[in-house]
Amino acid sequence: MTFFKETINSVPLQGQTVLVRADYNVPLAPDGSIADDFRIRASLPTIKKLLQDGCKVVIISHLGRPEGRDPKLSLEPVALRLAELLGEPVRFVDQTIGDKVRMAIKRAPGRSVTVLENLRFYTEEEANDTQFAHSLAVDSRARYFVQDGFGVVHRAHASTAAITQYLPSVAGLLLEREYSTITQAMKAPKRPLVAVMGGAKVSDKIAIIKAFINVADTIIIGGAMANTFLAYRGDDMGKSLVEPDEQTILDEIYAAATAKVGSKQVDDFLVLPSDVAVAKAINTAEARHEVAANHLEADDIALDIGLKSIEKAAKIITGAKTVIWNGTLGYAELPNFAHGSARVALALATHRSIVSIIGGGDTADFVLKWDARNGGSFTHVSTGGGASLELMAGEKLPGIESLLDARK
Repeated sequence: MTFFKETINSVPLQGQTVLVRADYNVPLAPDGSIADDFRIRASLPTIKKLLQDGCKVVIISHLGRPEGRDPKLSLEPVALRLAELLGEPVRFVDQTIGDKVRMAIKRAPGRSVTVLENLRFYTEEEANDTQFAHSLAVDSRARYFVQDGFGVVHRAHASTAAITQYLPSVAGLLLEREYSTITQAMKAPKRPLVAVMGGAKVSDKIAIIKAFINVADTIIIGGAMANTFLAYRGDDMGKSLVEPDEQTILDEIYAAATAKVGSKQVDDFLVLPSDVAVAKAINTAEARHEVAANHLEADDIALDIGLKSIEKAAKIITGAKTVIWNGTLGYAELPNFAHGSARVALALATHRSIVSIIGGGDTADFVLKWDARNGGSFTHVSTGGGASLELMAGEKLPGIESLLDARK
């Protein structure tokens, strides 16, 4: 689908200083090292294109949720890893605005990459402060702003919204690809379209569930979310995580599904697990026991879908042309309860003709650890959790809406 905003391919960036908002909010290991560089690697096409155009590239990002200046959440290790991936020097400045930034960028070569310190060391970032955004624009000496941090464009922050008041603002290649791929899958998918929905809470995904009812041919429900659906249906879920007070929402979901496919077809359209894997506690020592979804004991905790449900889900998926997967199907942090998620990943990875879109967040983290090809076994692994959910649900994203409109 045609992207509706200007991009780095449609404006004259050659030889310019360009301020790039990336999403380098990477997971860290206990020793402070980078546990997964997926988001850094995802930014490389945009950076390489800007370097090919002879740009002076200045990168801003956030990392974690620091309270003030926290050395453990410095972006310096990210800059070092970026240099390794690019195969050329990357400068790091331990400030984000101010004289030190201005001088460092002035002295940087015409074709170069400089990473500035964590945006969230400044409270003004999340406050969408216009003065802070103005300082980012002026102190970086930038001629253009490039938004390439898809994982943050659903937030109205200084580096996603206010900054666009001070610089001509366009999309990077990652942002364009994320938007176009997800929008295409929701608005004009190859059919059948199967949505695989997991995760913990129905309440977190009401909008996207309703969107999928409109566009999907089948919706597979798993994860702790399925517990709430099963309890709504009348099953006793023991000590499993079940959201209280969701009766009205589930009434609406089933009413919408019934209006679409008819009451006799609802259970084939909204596919719930017929069996689940349970344990008495949540830890690595617990064995996996499988029971029918309506036969849990009082102290059972449902932590994954069962084998029959796994095989049914795999069969539905392998008959699809497009699969959008958001939310793991069990407590995938524990290997004994990652079977459902692993089987979905395998079904997608071994049927490469399926357009497979993996939502960000926990789902992306799971498949990247599972996949020996670092996500290459899937059509698209999103870098954005909340952003991908909101985009799928048809919501407008501030960090995209504020960019320059594409010329017709």
